[in-house]
Amino acid sequence: MKHTENPTLSRVISKDGTEIGYFTTGEGLPLLLIHGGLGDHTRWGSLLPYLEPHFTVHALDRRGRGTSSDHPDYTIEREYVDVASVVDAIANDSGSPVAVYGNSYGGICAFGGAPLTTNISRLALYEGWPPVNPKAFAPPEGYLEQAEAMLEAGERESVLEMTLRVVVKMNEDELKAYKAHPSWPSRVAAAHTIPREERAFQETHFNPRQAAKITMPTLLLTGSQSPDWNPEVETVAAALQDARIAVLEGQGHVADITAPELVAEHLLAFLK
Repeated sequence: MKHTENPTLSRVISKDGTEIGYFTTGEGLPLLLIHGGLGDHTRWGSLLPYLEPHFTVHALDRRGRGTSSDHPDYTIEREYVDVASVVDAIANDSGSPVAVYGNSYGGICAFGGAPLTTNISRLALYEGWPPVNPKAFAPPEGYLEQAEAMLEAGERESVLEMTLRVVVKMNEDELKAYKAHPSWPSRVAAAHTIPREERAFQETHFNPRQAAKITMPTLLLTGSQSPDWNPEVETVAAALQDARIAVLEGQGHVADITAPELVAEHLLAFLK
């Protein structure tokens, strides 16, 4: 399947002056896609063809990559505001509330941004929420220092491969599929964002009171082969006001690349 050619580029100025770009394709009610770490909007290439016949899809570039600018002072809270700013702009332009799908770190950004706007109709997250047990996701000792030294030496692709193996815990088949995907160059280009997002992830803990502020229907997706995420999903669902869980059998953390049709099936059933 091929996705829409010549997407439209739009930009929103976030509260701190950072310019956030997003690409629009498809037809229908609005759906915003928020990518995780290690890439930009191009990571959605496998999933888009299944969504575009049903939605006007807006795929943003998170700050510091692609068509978006950056800010010298990084905090994940600034990304929460980015999400709300883009949602509000899309809602204003379309005259409709916006469905949101966030993957991994992008899901955490969506989770944090959801209480900041009244314009989200439904929220779907693939293994993307503040960790209930941060220790389960702690990187190996010395990883951050090694990653920063490698970046300083210009070894961007090596940093990316190391991160996918030891932090994301991809197996070799998943890594091979990742490297073969057209978004791989954009992931290499975003390698400089890895240390700052890893530090932010380790400092972001699940707060049930904050979760209770998310009032829209929420779908929590996880793969059966993601052992660190599966124990958490029940706790997160219990804290949300209207949540449901879907476990994708045989899938790990990157199912929308390894099994995009399966992810789309769950998304469409929930969002439509």
